[in-house]
Amino acid sequence: MKGTVSLKQSNGAGWTAFSFCGISRVGSIALMGISLQQFEQMKARVTAPRRKVVSAELVSTRRTANQIILGIDPSLRGTGFGVISTTRREIRMLTCGTIKCAATLERSRCLAKISQTLHEVIQTHKPTLCAIEGLFFAQNLQTALIMGEARGAAMAVVAEAGLEIYEIAPRKVKQAIVGYGAAQKLAVAKMVQRMINLPELPAPDAADALALALTYAQTNSGRGLGAPKRI
Repeated sequence: MKGTVSLKQSNGAGWTAFSFCGISRVGSIALMGISLQQFEQMKARVTAPRRKVVSAELVSTRRTANQIILGIDPSLRGTGFGVISTTRREIRMLTCGTIKCAATLERSRCLAKISQTLHEVIQTHKPTLCAIEGLFFAQNLQTALIMGEARGAAMAVVAEAGLEIYEIAPRKVKQAIVGYGAAQKLAVAKMVQRMINLPELPAPDAADALALALTYAQTNSGRGLGAPKRI
């Protein structure tokens, strides 16, 4: 037998009619492929009040609001650092610079200077987390070892301060800031200057550090290329 069920809300508004083949019984409805219990469950879901949906981007923006991010571009002779403050309204630079070590200075002294300087930066500006440049492919093993030492010295002092550390690959930083993964340092520096309204072009290593911090702020607000890796 072919029939039609018309559902009515309590306020009298009509529901879309459903056509079905089945047998009408007293106190029950037999539908082809659906039981009365399933029908009632479906009706309950349709009539239930809608839940307010909060977008993922809004949640991420709330999470990233009012953060102070320390960016570090490690290098034995020229470690760049930059600190930015992020709010819902603006991003501004608190400080940036380059930890320079002369070529005649022993490696151990350079590592000590990196640690001491970053410790002072952390104590002064109280960052809430750190974004550091990820490892990159190096054809020279000696260069890779020296870079690893500088990176380790920086990470140790940051971890000792209790900050979370996030690693971001160099190509991902360039892609996020310039829009091109093989961009030159000058292009990165110019975009950093523009993004945070700096009166002067930052030094190359300091600009890279600021770019790391800015990339973390973008990726964590839903506008970047993927979540950075916590290390």
